[in-house]
Amino acid sequence: MEDQTRALLPAMMEARDQFMELVDEIRPELHRYCARMTGSIFDGEDVVQETLAKAYYALGQMVLPPNLRPWLFRIAHNTAMDFIKRYEREHVETVADVPDRAEPEESVVDPALVEAALTVFAELPPTQRSAAIFKDVLGQSLEETAQTMGTTVGAVKAALSRARANIARTPRARFAEPAQPVASETLTTLRRYADLFNAHNWDELRALLAAESRLEVVSRVQHARAVDAGYYDRYAAYTKTEDLRAEAGFVDGVPVIAIFSTPSSREPAYFVVLEVRAGRISLIRDFRYVPYITTDALYSAFSGAS
Repeated sequence: MEDQTRALLPAMMEARDQFMELVDEIRPELHRYCARMTGSIFDGEDVVQETLAKAYYALGQMVLPPNLRPWLFRIAHNTAMDFIKRYEREHVETVADVPDRAEPEESVVDPALVEAALTVFAELPPTQRSAAIFKDVLGQSLEETAQTMGTTVGAVKAALSRARANIARTPRARFAEPAQPVASETLTTLRRYADLFNAHNWDELRALLAAESRLEVVSRVQHARAVDAGYYDRYAAYTKTEDLRAEAGFVDGVPVIAIFSTPSSREPAYFVVLEVRAGRISLIRDFRYVPYITTDALYSAFSGAS
């Protein structure tokens, strides 16, 4: 049985690679939607990954292929709504999204809606949030939005009107400071990590890893033991041809290492999220292969840990 499974792996990996290539152009838009629904570029990418896993499985059960883009967005919408429900059950007292009188659709969309911080969308009730993102951020028609959300055009108009009014009353907080104080130990470790990375001191970076630290190269691989994954060997190879620079800071209130493509770059190329326990790194989540999340990070904003 093990030999049969091993023989199937190349075909399974090839099928997965073909699927990922098929959805590659749609993924940044899926992330724009999911990040605003969850209020976090990192939670948003988790929802994108779950969406693609569901789609890949479902596609294998179909006789005829679906219209890919709207189908993926329907899955993403349902997955994001499930994420919000789980979060609200655990963290907040749910406030009902009370129906209201529909108002005529506005012919001109306030550009500030498109550039609103992720936290602004997260403060809206889920139905308003979804309608505003589909219509004003992604540019879907009312009909497309209604179909994706599984509702009526009238309901979308009402939700959109209320969402626009609520966003207009919300201060534009463009920088995401930590939601709660970050332990000084964590900040010290992140700054040391960035210094060691910039010095290409891979041995000392390995020494920062806890014995049971985990590694996830998002959208590529997961390792239960980062120390055995050859992670810093790959970065040693990258830095022979790429002039990468690391800086410790925050995105969405999450402590991160921002990786810049050159020493003079002003915008991060991608992020690495680290979890720190007892001065050692217990988890690495490297977003090198999903660089599109930095576009949405410009709205929740990377700020350095001074």
